[in-house]
Amino acid sequence: CAENLPSWNTISISGYHIREAGSTAAEEIAFTLSHAIAYVEAAQAAGLTVDNFGPHLSFFFAAHMDFFEEVAKFRAARRMWAQIMRDRFHAADCSAAVEQRGADRARGDERGAGRHAIAAHQRL
Repeated sequence: CAENLPSWNTISISGYHIREAGSTAAEEIAFTLSHAIAYVEAAQAAGLTVDNFGPHLSFFFAAHMDFFEEVAKFRAARRMWAQIMRDRFHAADCSAAVEQRGADRARGDERGAGRHAIAAHQRL
């Protein structure tokens, strides 16, 4: 797929069904990210490099009625995934975005932090 369909997101990692089956928001993130880690490890075991396939992974989460909990869940999942990709898998793209987000936050620029987090998520 990387060679013949370079713009296609080859894997969509779903937490939606976990939440709909009764999990909490935290459990949804935990199970979904654990599945994502397993997918990345399997792809690496097959000889793929994380910087080639990582930007084409997508996520599918549920959105329940508690607005603030869901906003916090999406923000936490995005940040946790960027950190996992950076620290565990040494992905190049997300390192700069996570570091820049920290710098933006230190300056109090939440809008800039959001832009960088969204960019990191889109690349992942």
